[in-house]
Amino acid sequence: MSTIKILHMYADMLDLYGDSGNMEVLSYRCRMRGIECVIDKYSIDSPMPDFSSYDLIYIGGGADLEQQHISADLLKCREGIAKAYKEGVFLFLICGGYQLMGRYYRDADGNDIPGLGLFDYFTVAPNSRRKRCIGNIVIRTQLTGKAVDVVGFENHGGQTQGVKTPFGKVLYGNGNCSKSEAEGYTEKNVIATYLHGPCLSKNPEISDYMIEYCLSRSSGGKVQLQKLDDTLENQCRKVMLDRLLK
Repeated sequence: MSTIKILHMYADMLDLYGDSGNMEVLSYRCRMRGIECVIDKYSIDSPMPDFSSYDLIYIGGGADLEQQHISADLLKCREGIAKAYKEGVFLFLICGGYQLMGRYYRDADGNDIPGLGLFDYFTVAPNSRRKRCIGNIVIRTQLTGKAVDVVGFENHGGQTQGVKTPFGKVLYGNGNCSKSEAEGYTEKNVIATYLHGPCLSKNPEISDYMIEYCLSRSSGGKVQLQKLDDTLENQCRKVMLDRLLK
């Protein structure tokens, strides 16, 4: 039996809008294919894990307060996470997790929360906490090799700038900044996005991209996943696409 190992970081603190549901989706889609999905959790002051021993590292979303609480601990993990990323471990990052992998996050009070600096982007929140990007969002990504419309929910004050390779083009909603054309950040082994909801529940292609990537990397050859019946997921997404884009 094939196995995927996932490290879910700060699950007890970073879980806005059902973000932990992303782990349930990945686990379910693995189980339906006979793939074992092992999910370990790491939080503040946990023993330092071997990040490179995992196939995927996941960090969900949190408010400014939670980001401040985990920042110092996350910086302790920088060397291990950077090494894992360079070795090809997949990074799946939502909202606060997205922001903290950049250079820094400047909150509404002007305080800088240092990021890991894995990527060159940075995030600045407006002075007013009432100025936020909130609502349903649709983006079009080419990550899987074909155009896929991804549906989610965004709620962030931070405006992320300096992104060179976005996750997708905004068709509806705001994206990295208020009324921007681009959303998130991506590389072959990185998806960083503001999409909550959880992101993967209506977007099975994105889930399968990560599973396929992880299995292909561990096996050393291209893996093609068994098709699942995604009728319900696609119907849910179609309802939202019809509502938002027509």
